[in-house]
Amino acid sequence: MNRFSIILSGLLITTSTLTQAQTTGSLPQALLELIGSVTLSDAQVVEASKQAVQQMDAQNPVAGPSDPYTVRLNKIVARHHTISGIPVNYKVYLTKDVNAFATADGSVRVFKGLMDIMTDQEVLAVMGHEMGHVVNKDSRDGMKAALRRSAVRDGLASRSGAVGQVARSQFGAAADYLLGAKFSRQQETEADDFSYQFLKKNGYNVLSLATSFEKLAKLGGSGGPEFISDHPDSAKRAKRVRDRARQDGLAR
Repeated sequence: MNRFSIILSGLLITTSTLTQAQTTGSLPQALLELIGSVTLSDAQVVEASKQAVQQMDAQNPVAGPSDPYTVRLNKIVARHHTISGIPVNYKVYLTKDVNAFATADGSVRVFKGLMDIMTDQEVLAVMGHEMGHVVNKDSRDGMKAALRRSAVRDGLASRSGAVGQVARSQFGAAADYLLGAKFSRQQETEADDFSYQFLKKNGYNVLSLATSFEKLAKLGGSGGPEFISDHPDSAKRAKRVRDRARQDGLAR
């Protein structure tokens, strides 16, 4: 599901807006260490995420306000425009990919392919998982690392301040992160737990998280989405949810 957090295969963000480095050749080690140690603010990470998502929205088929997919999604999330104090905005990409993602600024994008195979509560369970990465700051930390890598890669000097130079390369770094985000198994488990608690707190059936994993497991076993293969086993994740639900008295 994560991939369920989220690898957006085939979606490209242009890097033509990047400021070209003023130096050539390899950077001195001291400069590499300087850029690598930059402390980026949460506000800068949120802004980078926001601009990256805006660029992606412009380059991909987004369902309009009256599109049936938008109408359905708005119904699903009617009670959840703020999650753990984070304002959330939702859109549907009209592509066949079975995918969804959330970014540090609270943008959630759900793919048509995922909505086609999931019930409303399963869609909500997937989004709960994705928002778990945001609330747990996995998305923030991953974006910070991407911005730092971008600074090193592009040879950005500190003429106007290291933080300012890093911010100038935010599109490329955001693209790198969104297209190649990988979370640890612990982070995935914690995001699963967030989704479980989100469903439980709001009176939904927690087993919708298990059934969403089970559907992904079936896809993975029949040449399904590649992102399933390098994440914790979907069937095992479903079993973990079912075991927990039984312990909580929410399932037999």
